[in-house]
Amino acid sequence: MTPELAETLAVQALTWLIGEDDLRDVFLGASGASEQDLRNGVLNPVFLGSLLDFICMDDAWIIRFCDENGISNYMHPIMARQALPGGEQANWT
Repeated sequence: MTPELAETLAVQALTWLIGEDDLRDVFLGASGASEQDLRNGVLNPVFLGSLLDFICMDDAWIIRFCDENGISNYMHPIMARQALPGGEQANWT
């Protein structure tokens, strides 16, 4: 997945999250982000990565996002996260 495709999917995830009142409130509470941050986040790959980190915390959220957005591969949000800043595989050796 390219960074450009990852950003596109992350913006789609942001749009979806904004419409999910219950989950949006959980994200705002857990991240400390504001509603203004959500609006500004569309232009920030680091913020978009943190949003995907959040969605990828729960398989049910990944499935819900993918199913509601016609994404057939549940790995796409994880792959997108890895392609954005901060999503690189950690190497502990």
